[in-house]
Amino acid sequence: MFRGQFTYSIDSKGRISIPAKLRRHVSAEANDTYMMIRGTSTCIDIYPLNEWLLFEAKLNKLNPFKPDEIRFIRTLLQHVAEDTLDSQSRILIPQILIEYAKIEKEVLILGALNKIEVWNPKIFEEYLKQSDETYEQIAAKVMS
Repeated sequence: MFRGQFTYSIDSKGRISIPAKLRRHVSAEANDTYMMIRGTSTCIDIYPLNEWLLFEAKLNKLNPFKPDEIRFIRTLLQHVAEDTLDSQSRILIPQILIEYAKIEKEVLILGALNKIEVWNPKIFEEYLKQSDETYEQIAAKVMS
């Protein structure tokens, strides 16, 4: 399970390092391969291959004849990308995903249980401030 946050830079080619504290939780089954998609917020979701295959199995259960379900599948998968860690533990993020997440020079890498999220730090800060409820109120509602 991925947890914690890390601030890194994205290089001019669009590569980011996957933090060692996150990499140690990646299963050998992933074979250092990661799948990247648009997040449901203004971020990039990154799944190790083994976690992606579990997620994909859920997608396969959706009904392609229901308009909302096929629209979701199409939108989610239209810009899916795959990359393998290079010798410096970096992956290459496609430009279209960088633009979607409004990534500039600095990135916030966030462990989110079975996936890793990549955010523009300013957008993540704004996201945290958006709720009218406090963290404590949300925690009480979600965890009860």
